[in-house]
Amino acid sequence: MARILIIGGHGKVALKAEPLLAQAGHEVSAVIRTAGHVDDVTTAGAHPVVADVASLDLAQLTDLVRGFDVVVWSAGAGGGDAARTYAVDRDAAIRTIDAALAAGVDRFVMVSYFGAGPDHGVDPDNGFFAYAEAKAAADAHLRASGVEYTILAPSTLTDDDPTGMIETTAPSGTSVSRADVAAVLAAAVDEPATRGRTVSFNTGSTPIAAALAAA
Repeated sequence: MARILIIGGHGKVALKAEPLLAQAGHEVSAVIRTAGHVDDVTTAGAHPVVADVASLDLAQLTDLVRGFDVVVWSAGAGGGDAARTYAVDRDAAIRTIDAALAAGVDRFVMVSYFGAGPDHGVDPDNGFFAYAEAKAAADAHLRASGVEYTILAPSTLTDDDPTGMIETTAPSGTSVSRADVAAVLAAAVDEPATRGRTVSFNTGSTPIAAALAAA
């Protein structure tokens, strides 16, 4: 059993991952920005923690993550405003990684996206550019941080039903359901083979546990 803190606890993937983690015997806390989301995360099996991570400094974030075994970053500004995107997806994420290191957290799981990195190829005029730049910076900081990490990089997200099957080796699909991403997140927490790895995946034909064990 691990004590897990999910940043972005009311996101669509997080709300699907929280019951899976709770059912696996973990103690799950979910950071949410809005008090109105307390009931939703409680129903999902997580303990709500109301905080706006974008407004917290390093010391405050260190206090927030202290005592947890795993921090999961599943937050996002939601696009639209570049300044807000950089503030959340880059700056707050990087401060949280530094906080995890300062607090002695053993493990950090980052939900990123397929193709993230400095060579993301997104045109600066594209509305997705700020997000691509922010995720590239946060992922790179995590890899260099010294925190034991897993970066999950799903392709285009859908609201389809879960299949329980993904592809991580030369994935050929272009999408994956949020429910399957949640299942990958929950399984990755307990899978040693994902430590120190970036796992890119699409929907596929390999059971999630087997795919991650081979990752």
